[in-house]
Amino acid sequence: MSQEGTHPDLITYSLLLKSCIRANNFQQGKLVHDYLTRSGLELDSVILNSLISLYSKCGEWDKANCIFECMGDKRDLVSWSALISCYANNRMDFEAVNTYIDMLNCGFYPNEYCYTAVIRACSNKDNVSIGQIIVGSVIKSGYFDSHVCLGCALIDTFVMGSGDFNAAYKVFDKMTEKNVITWTLLITRLQQFGYSRDAIDFFINMVSRLFLDVCVGCSLVDMSAKCATDGFMADSRKVFDRISDHNVMSWTAIVTGYVQSGGILKACANLSDLHMGEQVYAYAVKLGLASVNCVGNSLISMYARCGNMENARKTFNALFEKNLISYNTIVNAYAKSLNSEESFELFIEIEDTGTQVDTFTFASLLSGASSICAIGKGGQIHARILKSDRNVISWTSMVTGFAKHGFAVRALETFHKMLEAGVRPNEITYIAVLSACSHVGLISEGWKHFKSMSMEHGIVPRMEHYACMVDLLGRSGCLEEAMEFINSMPFKADALVLRTFLGACRVHGNINLGKHAAKMILEQDQNDAAAYILLSNLYAYTGQWDEVTETRKNMKEKNLTKEAGCSWIEVENKVHKFYAADTSHPQVLEIYDELDQWALKIKELGYVPNTDFVLHDVEEEQKEQYLFQHSEKIAVAFGFISTSKSKPVRVFKNLRVCGDCHTAFKYFSIVKGREIVVRDSNRFHHFKDGKCSCDDYW
Repeated sequence: MSQEGTHPDLITYSLLLKSCIRANNFQQGKLVHDYLTRSGLELDSVILNSLISLYSKCGEWDKANCIFECMGDKRDLVSWSALISCYANNRMDFEAVNTYIDMLNCGFYPNEYCYTAVIRACSNKDNVSIGQIIVGSVIKSGYFDSHVCLGCALIDTFVMGSGDFNAAYKVFDKMTEKNVITWTLLITRLQQFGYSRDAIDFFINMVSRLFLDVCVGCSLVDMSAKCATDGFMADSRKVFDRISDHNVMSWTAIVTGYVQSGGILKACANLSDLHMGEQVYAYAVKLGLASVNCVGNSLISMYARCGNMENARKTFNALFEKNLISYNTIVNAYAKSLNSEESFELFIEIEDTGTQVDTFTFASLLSGASSICAIGKGGQIHARILKSDRNVISWTSMVTGFAKHGFAVRALETFHKMLEAGVRPNEITYIAVLSACSHVGLISEGWKHFKSMSMEHGIVPRMEHYACMVDLLGRSGCLEEAMEFINSMPFKADALVLRTFLGACRVHGNINLGKHAAKMILEQDQNDAAAYILLSNLYAYTGQWDEVTETRKNMKEKNLTKEAGCSWIEVENKVHKFYAADTSHPQVLEIYDELDQWALKIKELGYVPNTDFVLHDVEEEQKEQYLFQHSEKIAVAFGFISTSKSKPVRVFKNLRVCGDCHTAFKYFSIVKGREIVVRDSNRFHHFKDGKCSCDDYW
């Protein structure tokens, strides 16, 4: 055009500039600017705005600003939006926000593009408060649902500014138009913040919006199954459920996935269904999956939970290649079956293979030693930990130990020493720290550590950490706050969290919140026996015996059973187990005679039986008899008549220690002049001179 003597007009230049910007051909765009300058044409706002965008995308914000400053009265809303976008693109957030404020002062009202630009500048912790004000302006203006880019900017403001995924989800849900960029943004942010499970869920939801035929569906089911961890087949199941027309291919894909991941075997283990589990394993053999580690490990766990340790060991021995998970599974199985000898022999075998043990190995061994009061073996493991370098495992073990014994201050002091030593805590460390806070009701301290997990150490809280916080709030009686916390969780609370809350409702006698928690648990699993038991106990505690009867009737109809309370004590390398009203022990007459004498003595000291802990609708006198037939009292009585008076009596119980027994043991420690140590499902209780180490807070 120029060679023929024809000079381009402003419209031509404008088209050229926009074409260069769209093609990211910034050098040619600058060349067009040079021609414009030499043309002598008076530039209008359209051209000048394009030039601001050109230099903005080049990263030359100073030239963009210079053009804007020279525009004078030619500035329009597009000019302001372009400059704000320029600053936001170049991470000059302060300048972007200031320019936005100047624009408002000059009488311009923002549109969706201007809002998008300034909100992007507020997607950080420094400007999040300003961003929230602007979000309010967006809602009032009616531009909220006007453009996909604005929705994406709003999502990023909440996520990157304050980590508020709940608000981000709300924005996402209200967006009428969602494209692949919107989905990808939220999936990316979830992954960056460690919410991998939610990221996968969003990906599956995105894919499911397309037409999902059987072939594509089977491929996704198979992929999700092979990527599953810990037998978690929820992703595969979601894809399977979205296949509109099932055939033998889709059914085979999902069943194979469950078998390969060990998921069905784990379900059989949870239900103690040995027969079904063996059938599933036979199918795994047919599919050629029997030698896969996760299948073998799940089979070991299933046999162990069903009480068949002989077959658990045979399965372990038959594994073609044993990894640390295999060893940890069998070690933990022996520890829980009170066979610490086998656990320790396997520990030696692990070290002989050169496999590096981890925190779980030590925890299982210590649990095995502690479950039968084998102090000698526990001391050996303690020495082994001390011999190793002071790493996160040894530090965490110490924090956990202090926390379990109720020495919260020492646990937190140890944690701070760990940080001072430059050792980075892990997820398990924080479980111990939060448990320590929970055991003594340090609410503010607990909140501080819960928040510092992600902010200071980049550790994304898992379900166990949320359960610890619910336990902390629940024990302290802050039930309303605990429920609000549950509702604010970034993922759906599981049965562990809800049972923890329900247990707190039982302790504090809050029937309404307790019923609500039980309903939430049973919506997830109608056969959750623990939920029925806790709810029944809550009804009994508040004297609602008709509801107790109805709840127990429902359990019976569903063939659900309550775990029997059991206490045990080791005397001369032999474990003695006792159940409520147990009469099977050879020294039963001597035990109950001792208990009868103590009952009289401690009543003289002021002990009053608390019959609220008798969960049966019987006469008061009979309730008192029931209280002195509790398994922990029987075990302690046996300990007194069978162990040296110079040593503490150490008893373990599989459930939470009864409140009346807790009171009685304080009096026992005075009458007998001996220390009593009781380890229940939550912690250790050290009774001495009429006091307990938990200060009656457990």
